[in-house]
Amino acid sequence: MSELLCPAGNMEALIAAVSNGADAIYLGMSKFGARAYASNFDEEGLLEAVKYCHLRNIKVYVTMNTIVFDKELEDAYKQIDYIYKVGVDGIIIQDLAIFNYVVKNYPLMEAHTSTQMGIDDKEGALLFKELGAKRIVLSRECSIDEINDIKKAVKIPLEIFAHGALCVSYSGGCLMSGLIGYRSGNRGRCVGSCRKRYKLINTNENKVLADSYILSMKDLNTIDRINELKNIDSLKIEGRMKEPEYVANITRTYRMALDNKLNKDLINGLNKTFNRTFTKGYMFYEDKKDITNVRRPNNFGYEIGYVSRAIKGGYELTLKSELNQNDIIRIAVGLDDVNLSVTRLYDLNDNLISSSNNKCVIKVKEDIKIGSLVYKTKDVKFYDEISKTYPFEFRKFPIDITVYANVDEKMVINATCLDTNVTIESDFYCDMAKSHPLDKDSFVRSFSKMGDSIYYLNDVYYYADNIFIPVSKINELRRKLITELDNERFNLRNEISKKEFKYDKLVYSENKKISVMCNTEEQYKAAKELGVELIYYKDNVIRRNKNKYKELDNELLIGGYGGIYKYRNTNSFSTDHSLNCVNSEAVYQLHKLGAKRVCLSYEINEEDINNLLDDYKLKTGGYPNLEMIVYGRAPMMFTNYCPLKVYGQCGKCKKNTYILKEEYGEFPIISHDDCTTTILNGKILNLINDIDKLNHINTLRVNLTLESYDESLKIIKAFMDKLNGIEPDFSFNNETDTRGHFNKEIL
Repeated sequence: MSELLCPAGNMEALIAAVSNGADAIYLGMSKFGARAYASNFDEEGLLEAVKYCHLRNIKVYVTMNTIVFDKELEDAYKQIDYIYKVGVDGIIIQDLAIFNYVVKNYPLMEAHTSTQMGIDDKEGALLFKELGAKRIVLSRECSIDEINDIKKAVKIPLEIFAHGALCVSYSGGCLMSGLIGYRSGNRGRCVGSCRKRYKLINTNENKVLADSYILSMKDLNTIDRINELKNIDSLKIEGRMKEPEYVANITRTYRMALDNKLNKDLINGLNKTFNRTFTKGYMFYEDKKDITNVRRPNNFGYEIGYVSRAIKGGYELTLKSELNQNDIIRIAVGLDDVNLSVTRLYDLNDNLISSSNNKCVIKVKEDIKIGSLVYKTKDVKFYDEISKTYPFEFRKFPIDITVYANVDEKMVINATCLDTNVTIESDFYCDMAKSHPLDKDSFVRSFSKMGDSIYYLNDVYYYADNIFIPVSKINELRRKLITELDNERFNLRNEISKKEFKYDKLVYSENKKISVMCNTEEQYKAAKELGVELIYYKDNVIRRNKNKYKELDNELLIGGYGGIYKYRNTNSFSTDHSLNCVNSEAVYQLHKLGAKRVCLSYEINEEDINNLLDDYKLKTGGYPNLEMIVYGRAPMMFTNYCPLKVYGQCGKCKKNTYILKEEYGEFPIISHDDCTTTILNGKILNLINDIDKLNHINTLRVNLTLESYDESLKIIKAFMDKLNGIEPDFSFNNETDTRGHFNKEIL
């Protein structure tokens, strides 16, 4: 049976999940987790959370799934040390530095690969199994058939998302928030750029095809396919930013589904807490045109009626579901809905009422079109019902006890619960009974009153004769036994001595050069004409996700961990920016895996580069072989979704060009042959005037995307000239060029 893994943004949400049947909880601390804006847990809160869960046989996993800079590594390691000490079962990880630290030092605590690592094939899973991962969290783009194939081939526990919000960018690998607003999703501070409203424009015809929430994904919902998922080791519910009632509702429904107790009321209840409408996701082959909700990026609610006519001061609603005072509703009026809390509700005679399930009146100032649909986004009665499901002990644990008592001796109770055994002794001596000795039945009646504890009295073996003990004393013994059991069942781990790690001398002295990434044949011809030694184009580019590996043995650029596993024994490969490498330890680990050169993340700045170089030299005695992108439109996201298909443009990408546009910028769209999509930054990173600051970056990459043959020639030559100390004769467009994040902090 699958583990049901549930989110907790705070202690109340954790209790809600455990009360409704969670098998495991995942949560974050105040640093290094991918939900920086959740309440999260400090050290004291984590200790409380782990104790609460472990006493109930619930596992706890902590998310440390952000990228980590060198200046933060020491704090990250200290946090891991504390996490281990309080008994956390596993850590969910994106960064190779964090992964290596956990595997190397704490074999009793599991290292889980985060979905942000982008593992979507058996090759990536095999690599991390070899490196010491105890669980692989797969990309949300994996189909059920791919998931089952990976499980059979790799034989390692797998975790998949079963319900909740989806990232439109493949496996959460998004640069949009970080490069536009300097609040990085890879640092846990995503501002939800995909939930904004965009215009889709055919630039060939200068025609606006749509003005909608075109990148806003529906929420994943697999409740109807739960039986097909029961062989997967862990089913995860997304929602660390969600309220406790949401967590309780979704947990309860999936718990009942896994236990074969699902009913229609539970299924319908999924609509009654936050949802963006539902999709079965890529897992179950949802059509790409149906996987987004282009009308609304936030809580959609569920339909309860429509606006039937206008009356003085307001509108009549005709209902098909109950509406109550203090419910929150929205009235669908184009893309700009009317949202309101129903503080006053009237009948048709203008009398105040508390609820209605037929016709009623609301009084609002907004102009609303007759016939507009009405949705309920918060059902106060349902929320009240859900809030009563916690705190509650979903599972209680049996205690078997043996009681020994003799006159003028202390009572001794030996207790066993699960694998724990404790013995307590009374602080009083047993009196001789004058009339009614304490028999087994009387003792059990008193001692079995476990109240709100997590235990219940099971078998009792009673060895006592002709004694008397007041009920108050039995109650004291029961409380003492529960305390002893709790203390014995929850122990802090002893710290283990950390292993000294000897770094190999992975040091390089490659000459500084220009590399070029090409997107078109014309760009490739331009690079070849100028004699560029290192060109990335077509077959020698192995992207991060959705790969069909070929047999290759040339110089490769590898963007994902599956590619590293597949091609690590080839003559030469480099790793791409999509591995989000931002610290010296991650660079070292990639070199150890065979990477000839390592391309740094787009999200690293000048100070962090210098820190990385200094720390690498301190560890190894020299510098790594680094590559850095110094020119080009950054790929804001690579997505399995096609925004063109939603608006009837399927196949037209072969002849037309398209952009997404909002008030702050334009984002060109590149459609790939397999119907995946890359959305580019409209602004161009240009570090040509900062090359002299990149002293130990051996390879400077020019990324070409939309440039023509002539533009490509001029741009490549400008960077080659600059590298050779010649002032370029090509003027870049100052209005579109940007130095990006290079001298700015990515939060």
